Amino acid sequence: MGSADQTGCQIWGPLNFIHPEKARSLYIEHVYEHYCKYWCSTRQGFLRKAKTFRKEDTDVNMTGKVCMVTGANQGIGYAIAQAFASRGAKVYMVCRNKERGEIAVSKIRSETDNKRVFLEVCDISSLQQIQTLTSRFNDTNQPLHVLVNNAGGLELTRRESEDGLELNFATNVAGMFRITELLQPALKKAAPDCRVISVSSSRMYLSSLSMSLQFDDEGKFNPMEHYQQYKRLQVAITEYWAKIYGPQGIGFYSMHPGWVETEAVRRNNPKLYEKQRKFMRTPEQGADTVLWLALKPRSKLEQGGFFIDRSARAKHLPGFGTSYTDESFSTTMRVVREKCTLLMP
Repeated sequence: MGSADQTGCQIWGPLNFIHPEKARSLYIEHVYEHYCKYWCSTRQGFLRKAKTFRKEDTDVNMTGKVCMVTGANQGIGYAIAQAFASRGAKVYMVCRNKERGEIAVSKIRSETDNKRVFLEVCDISSLQQIQTLTSRFNDTNQPLHVLVNNAGGLELTRRESEDGLELNFATNVAGMFRITELLQPALKKAAPDCRVISVSSSRMYLSSLSMSLQFDDEGKFNPMEHYQQYKRLQVAITEYWAKIYGPQGIGFYSMHPGWVETEAVRRNNPKLYEKQRKFMRTPEQGADTVLWLALKPRSKLEQGGFFIDRSARAKHLPGFGTSYTDESFSTTMRVVREKCTLLMP
């Protein structure tokens, strides 16, 4: 199968006799299902792309590097932390649950024979807990070479965080924004050899930027719509950071890990999980591009780029109608900053 552009050319013509909106909807569904889901998300798609990977890109010693990974006690986050530790890095695993975090830290120390793996207990949906964590870390005066914003989630019913934010927004956007902003002192200490990598999703291709960041009308709550819009926001925020902090020697990148076999996927949709499990990637495959972004020389990476399977990809697909103006981008970033800042004491 060719690129998304080629796919669009192949199917758009036959859809011309259908009502334009219906045709557009079918086009988007076709391209997303066959391009984004299969080639960019499945285990088979990863194995196909992995044939072009260079082993030496990730065969790098990380001794002397300090890394922090959020959502690190299982799944992709655990695989990322384990990969960093196995290469000699000092790793801080940020986990919401103390008991599960301690088990994960102990396991990685044993697997890698690296004792410089530490637990930081923090619920990324809590702005106050992030404030406490980042203050404690900044007080150590350590540089931070790699920050991986991996913590995320998909709440199927409308709930609010302790700060009064819709919980999906609090976890996927506000937490990521706040921890990265507050760790700027540590990141700047590691410049120009530092980078921030945020785990997004190809679902962002289905959404543009939205000013309705809280979805206050509970009757219209749509969890998947939330997820898509917040994943788009993660990519846009990465662009924003690249513009304002990039000149100070910090690299910013977002990525899609693929459709990964995790406990969260199994819990949210067990029937689909059992049916599609054979197509899902392992956590290690999902973590591969994060590791590659952490180790590849920054001069070889697109600042503010969105990556899938070790390649920079377009942030919008043709015909999807998700592009936005500079004005709407700037306005949305201002609103995000206000939401994540003004709620703090």
